[in-house]
Amino acid sequence: MISCADNRAAPPWLRSCLLAGLALFLNGCAAYTPKPLEHWPEPSRIQTKTERGTIVSAGILEDEQARQLYGVDLASVGLQAIWLRIENTSEHGRWLMVSELDPNYFAPNEAAVLFYPILAEADEERLTQRIRDLAIPLKTSAGAVTEGYVLAPRHEGGRYLSVSLVGRRHVLNFGFAVTLPGGDFDFESLNSAAVYAGAELPDLDQDQLRKELIALPCCVADEAGRAAGDPLNLVLIGSAEDVLASMSRAEWSYTNVINVDTVRRMLGAALSGASYPVAPVSPLYFMNRPQDLALQRARNTILQRNHLRLWLAPFRFQGKSVWVGQVSRDINIKATTSSSSLTTHVIDPNVDEAREHVLQSLLVAGAVKRFGFVRGVEPASADNPHTNLSGDPFFTDGLRLVALLSGDNTTPLDTVGFIEWRESKDPQAK
Repeated sequence: MISCADNRAAPPWLRSCLLAGLALFLNGCAAYTPKPLEHWPEPSRIQTKTERGTIVSAGILEDEQARQLYGVDLASVGLQAIWLRIENTSEHGRWLMVSELDPNYFAPNEAAVLFYPILAEADEERLTQRIRDLAIPLKTSAGAVTEGYVLAPRHEGGRYLSVSLVGRRHVLNFGFAVTLPGGDFDFESLNSAAVYAGAELPDLDQDQLRKELIALPCCVADEAGRAAGDPLNLVLIGSAEDVLASMSRAEWSYTNVINVDTVRRMLGAALSGASYPVAPVSPLYFMNRPQDLALQRARNTILQRNHLRLWLAPFRFQGKSVWVGQVSRDINIKATTSSSSLTTHVIDPNVDEAREHVLQSLLVAGAVKRFGFVRGVEPASADNPHTNLSGDPFFTDGLRLVALLSGDNTTPLDTVGFIEWRESKDPQAK
């Protein structure tokens, strides 16, 4: 049993239930008065795809939309409503693989029970029935349309939705990179077309790309452009949409901007050891500007995460955008007066392992068509490391990962191509 002394270790839904139980004790039961289901609110950013006579649309309800629809605050127990519409114009029935969408999804009754502590007994069944009525059927018949919701653990800023439909001797796979703008995410201000507005960007072939990448600076810099920091050890090739789709499919999260609210939340998480999976990433500089986009893969504490920064390059490759990046693994946090957030992370000195993690996460997700390595920063050993802007040491083989992204398509591992430029060493063998 989790006591008051250690309830920081409890999952969000359990902490919410404990608080709800206290509110029930102090204030009595809340009345459940949901609005009639005259029409369902539609997510603001619906995406639709078609394959083999089946049309799938997907989106995610914003927290307030979900509260109005369900009559309870799903976000308070860490849940999110994923909306699906499946139009099966084929001659075959198909099963929806909900566990592919999210292996930790909540069944209707399971979700309803989370709210029982704040409901009168007479309202418990009403809420349960509402959630059942809104749930999407798990099978769509030939020629039929099914529509409804799947309740899953909440992801701030959006997520990648993998919708898999299984029929007779075939499987249909649909992927949707869904963003949920809330005013605090850096992707909301990303306008890749405006970065080099009016400029004619050269479109390079493979040999020209290699030369341009080798000629790039070794590392990021401070705002004044003077000091060398973490190595520029990552290059992703694809549109902004390809980057968001591929990285979110590989379970990388979007990132909050730095403002008063997010700094307050970050400090609270740092003091409590709580999770903050979309915590801000401090600005570093390349080409005289801070990163255009940041993403991260967080642990269950703000102290640790993988995070990367990306800058749009002033050239293209075979018609595709080129993003130059820096990736490292945060392993601790320390106070600093040099950051507007008053904190900074301590990085794992083995930055090649963080680079390898990006590659492996993208490969497992089927998000890479081809990859290779080019020379970047001067190599450094663990005995004689480089240091970054925060004074943290790092060692590296000096190579940059270059990955051509698959975007909305999936590339099986056995069909991924290798660009014969350089071969990286085993980062764990140092």
